[in-house]
Amino acid sequence: LPLCGCSRKTARVKKHTTPPELSPALRRYFYFTAAITGAAIMIVEILGAKMLSPFIGTSHFVWTAQIAVTLIALAVGYYAGGLLVDQSPRPSRLYWAIFFAAMYLSLTIVVCEPVAYWCLNLKPFALGSLVASMFLFFVPLALLAMVGPFFVRVLTSVLANVGGNVGRLTAISTLGSFAGTVLIGYVLVPFLPNSWTMYITALVLMLICIIYFGVWGRSRGVVGQVVTALVMGVSVGALGVYASGIRHRAGHGKAYEEKFYGNSNFGMLQVLDIGGVRYYLNDYLTQNTYDPAQKKSMALFTYMLHGLARVYTTKIEDVLCIGLGIGIVPMQFARDGARVDVVEINPAVLPLAQQFFDFEPSKINLTIGDGRPFLNRCTKQYDAVALDAFLGESSPSHLMSREAFTEMRRVLKPGGVLTINAFASFDPGADFFGASLYRTLTNVFPHVRVHSAGGGNTFFVASDQPLTKFAREPDLTAVHRAKANEVQMAYAGLIEPEDASGSTLLSTLNPNNGRVLTDDFNPVEFFDVKNRERIRRSLAMSMKETQQH
Repeated sequence: LPLCGCSRKTARVKKHTTPPELSPALRRYFYFTAAITGAAIMIVEILGAKMLSPFIGTSHFVWTAQIAVTLIALAVGYYAGGLLVDQSPRPSRLYWAIFFAAMYLSLTIVVCEPVAYWCLNLKPFALGSLVASMFLFFVPLALLAMVGPFFVRVLTSVLANVGGNVGRLTAISTLGSFAGTVLIGYVLVPFLPNSWTMYITALVLMLICIIYFGVWGRSRGVVGQVVTALVMGVSVGALGVYASGIRHRAGHGKAYEEKFYGNSNFGMLQVLDIGGVRYYLNDYLTQNTYDPAQKKSMALFTYMLHGLARVYTTKIEDVLCIGLGIGIVPMQFARDGARVDVVEINPAVLPLAQQFFDFEPSKINLTIGDGRPFLNRCTKQYDAVALDAFLGESSPSHLMSREAFTEMRRVLKPGGVLTINAFASFDPGADFFGASLYRTLTNVFPHVRVHSAGGGNTFFVASDQPLTKFAREPDLTAVHRAKANEVQMAYAGLIEPEDASGSTLLSTLNPNNGRVLTDDFNPVEFFDVKNRERIRRSLAMSMKETQQH
């Protein structure tokens, strides 16, 4: 009997959506593709945040945006992949999607910087982070996520095989994600520029598609299309890598000379010479300044971390510096004859400090690691602890808690002092971090003082002994002449609770505007976001202007 129209349509759909017979080699290649795309997803997720960090930072807002975009992209990709394979199980359609994802990733190398700078102007800052991540990485992540449901359908010939195919494919893809995570964390980021890592990822994805089309997907016109798309993708990515290299190549005839540019596990590192001053930058944020001719720091905080410890205690024989910086503060203590221990989390900083900032590692005892575990297992006691740990524009929260300060007090000798460099505002409505840091310190130490010259850096001093007056007068003989007045202002400028009085008070603070920060609850990144946005935006935009000139 002839089929009715409806039956004929159903029959055609069933015939169209029946998975093709697969050779063992093609099956293995599908599993290999799943592993590679799983690795690429993790690389793009982590690398995306690294590419944006020089412009919009590394705060929890940035990582929240990147993770959120990744998750929504995976959800959309899974759904789209299922719809696509139900329409047609031809693998060529999926490999074209992977190829397009690779081309898009190549494009991100070119447009990342202008997109990030544009998003810097969006308010609130969290919205800018989300928009940047969405624009740059949503599309390729969604396209790569289509692989899972598509291959489950293609690899399943009978219902009895569904569980095994889903489990096998998921396991292989997850192992690929594991490999990608390890690769990006331990190999690619430390040793390659971000642009090169993204370009290599895109090229590998393109190669996966080319092999499929060359071996199994040959048809009329497809070879020419693949070659054309390949040339476009490779050209766009190469343009981005080349432009990135031009931007970070030593300037000739410009206002600055780039002495060093390189990646690390904790951000992009740069050393620039501008008008006779040497700058050390981490993710476009100035971390220190130095006069190479006079071999003196031009940063206020280096003099204050060292100087405040000296003026508030009469004996400094053993010192702990949490954060190497570029080695200036530890070297100042070492020149005083003190035994100096330094704990620094980023090993990439050490050769820069030696080569460009006259750091002598033989004069200190250096430990590579996180400051908090070092404190937890430390059995030595010190006359002074200098805390100068920064991640971008802010201090790591786990070093700014009651428990962390308790460990710091434990390793201090009686009468020893803790000095802290921080970006803290005490303006009404923007003083949560400053008030919280003061309140947390006074919860651990009986005596706390706050110094500032009225700029961005604020210096906290804590001790078990009274800090009402200097134990000895400040020594300004070693201070760079360009910073002498500012250093004097910082010694004299005090910020104290509102009920305090005195002619030297620069400002007052209200501890009730903050809270005691603990390991369990430390919401500084959320409540201090406006100050950190301002710092990040101003410094990133100033670096953009420098590069343009």
